[in-house]
Amino acid sequence: MPFFMNPFKKQDVSDFEGVFVPLAQAQRHHSVVSAYDDKKDGQLGVTEEKKLESPTDPANGYSSLTIEGLRAEIELDLAASGHDTAYDRKSSVINKAIQDIGMGRYQWSLFALCGFGWLADNMWLQGVALTLPGLTAEFGPSPNQVRYTTCALFIGLCIGASFWGVASDIIGRRLAFNMTLFLAGVFGLAVGGGNSWVGTAALFAALGVGVGGNNKGWRYLNITLGALTFVMFMCRFFLFHLYESPKFLLSQGRQSEAVATVHGIAYKNRKTTWLSEEILNEIGGTAVVEEKEKLSTGEIIKRNLNKFSTQRIAPLFATRQLGLMTCLIWFCWTTIGMGYPLFNAFLPQYLSNAGGKSETAPSIVYRNYAITSIVGVPGSLIAYYTVNIKYIGRKGTIAISTVITGILVFCFTISTDPSFQLTFSSLEAFFQNIMYGVLYAYTPEVFPAPNRGTGTGIASCLNRIAGLCAPIVAVNAGQTNPKAPIYASGGLFLAASVAMLFFPIETRNKQSL
Repeated sequence: MPFFMNPFKKQDVSDFEGVFVPLAQAQRHHSVVSAYDDKKDGQLGVTEEKKLESPTDPANGYSSLTIEGLRAEIELDLAASGHDTAYDRKSSVINKAIQDIGMGRYQWSLFALCGFGWLADNMWLQGVALTLPGLTAEFGPSPNQVRYTTCALFIGLCIGASFWGVASDIIGRRLAFNMTLFLAGVFGLAVGGGNSWVGTAALFAALGVGVGGNNKGWRYLNITLGALTFVMFMCRFFLFHLYESPKFLLSQGRQSEAVATVHGIAYKNRKTTWLSEEILNEIGGTAVVEEKEKLSTGEIIKRNLNKFSTQRIAPLFATRQLGLMTCLIWFCWTTIGMGYPLFNAFLPQYLSNAGGKSETAPSIVYRNYAITSIVGVPGSLIAYYTVNIKYIGRKGTIAISTVITGILVFCFTISTDPSFQLTFSSLEAFFQNIMYGVLYAYTPEVFPAPNRGTGTGIASCLNRIAGLCAPIVAVNAGQTNPKAPIYASGGLFLAASVAMLFFPIETRNKQSL
């Protein structure tokens, strides 16, 4: 195998010998068959007593190893989705094939590469926070005014989140996946050469679209972070062969390439697959029909916007319990979305002065900031354990960690002593990571599967919008009282913790809806 992969190579099924097996001889994944059984039983009102006879028995009209059985699975999925075109049928078949392959080397490699994106996202949020004191020293904006730099980054993050979600359906997941880190790396390096405060803020905004000491130290910091981001892009692009999304290929009428991609995934995982063009045509229609069903750019955009239509949002309020859960979880994402950057995005500034008469030495500020970040890491691991403790669960873990986070933010303002601030900023980071870890895992669990993307998507959108407003609040509140943004942050965390006490759904030891 060559060390550098050709990222533009098109796949063909002939590249992966020994991968294909006939459907009748395939090994279907137990979770796929069980999911069909559960959906069918729920649709027909079958009780546990009536399930004594195997649902995969041909006498019941269903076998997972026949075209008829596969078609029955697809029909059931389409009934819940609300879409029934040739593309939807074939897309559902591809989903089944990938599920049957299961988690393997390809998915774990992709998991690691996706981590580069999350790393870049968080790294640049911390990077711009560390840059603010240097920008003030070199270009002259006041400590309050320079906070608009963070606002510029959040503008880029909002644009990037909106643009790349739709663009990936038009230009392909692979190109979008790689371009995000490429842009972040290029503009990250460019930030280090900014010749004015406004120009540097603009570069941060452009950088955000991709993701999201001495007076020259901020330049070295950003050049280093930009170089690291660019190295991550190079690893993604050249060292790992990322297959294009088979469903994207299908939407573009490239059915044979879509099948070859699934064969490639099976080959990487050292598994077999039953997927073939014949099966796709048998269930979704012939290639001629497929060409007519090819999704246009307008249709792709319409489908993306449809995720936020009233038809998609209404089911989130189908019951009183679910409606209350939806409102509360969105409220928490909004308040935390503003409370988090109000404290963390300007933490180096707070550590540097926080209202005191003399500034703390930069070396101590950066040392304390690094310690704070390191202490926060175990928080996510603690959350992994506590969410499964009886009588605590998800609701208890997130509510307790959030209220403690809010209290610690207020405690941070009691003294400007560097050691005192280090103690409380470190404790805040620890409990804050517990809170965020549970929030990210708990949110998709409480929404019904057909509308989960809509519920979590709106939550994320509200979080970004609130984050965009945070620097504006910090600038205006900070003019009156340097500690006001910190008070606002603590108050928002406490407000979120109160809302969490009223969460009506606990998902511990329960399957998602």
